[in-house]
Amino acid sequence: MHPLRSILNKMTWDRRERAENYVVYFIHRGVPGNTRKINASLITKIGPSWFMYATAESDETLIPFHRVRRILNVQTGKLIWTKRVRKSD
Repeated sequence: MHPLRSILNKMTWDRRERAENYVVYFIHRGVPGNTRKINASLITKIGPSWFMYATAESDETLIPFHRVRRILNVQTGKLIWTKRVRKSD
């Protein structure tokens, strides 16, 4: 299982966690900084390489894992996950 999928599943579905304590940052072209953030409580489905979220203003949106940049626990300020960046030679 993809490590990011495991993290998303735990923070979204594990009863010991509170999804509203987490924010997911991902690439979203056309917005300032090309990054959008959503509260994990908006996540509706998690697939093998993607997740979906929905807001009051929009239908479900699919986000591939390769666009996710980081996940932050806003309650503790702890960075839960960050995308590894490969260094060039």
